[in-house]
Amino acid sequence: MLKIEGARSLEKQRFFPFFTRFRNNAKYFAIVGLGSNIAPEKKRFKELFRKLMNDKRIKILSTSSLLINKAFGYEAQKDFYNAVIVVQTILHARALLKLLLFYELKFKRVRSFKNAPRTLDLDLLYFSKKNRQDEYLHLPHKGVKDRISVLLPLGELAQKGRL
Repeated sequence: MLKIEGARSLEKQRFFPFFTRFRNNAKYFAIVGLGSNIAPEKKRFKELFRKLMNDKRIKILSTSSLLINKAFGYEAQKDFYNAVIVVQTILHARALLKLLLFYELKFKRVRSFKNAPRTLDLDLLYFSKKNRQDEYLHLPHKGVKDRISVLLPLGELAQKGRL
């Protein structure tokens, strides 16, 4: 079996992975990264999935399995649960980012210090093949090509033809 540094395991649970062939008429496609290392991570991801499914501005197309991986940056903390979600949306990039930050707050995200433990971390990784660098938004997301927490879940979706 292939061992990848930092990756502990891949887990499946309800909605992770998920796939639908049905699309809507929304103009944009985005890939969102999910992360959490404050319990109950799996329950929180399920609740977020349900909230996003009920949000008329977003259509979830697919999700990866859950990757459990070693914390990076500040390493003296619990392992992270990570996944990616592919969505279709009517929102432009900055509005989608604002919505993601709203969901982080709804799930009681606190930014106490850089790379601190978190209830929910939502990152806008890619957005309709757009490149953007300003004080609020970096597309693609900074470090996306270097993070195992993004590469493995994206690789899983690509392998299954779900990107």
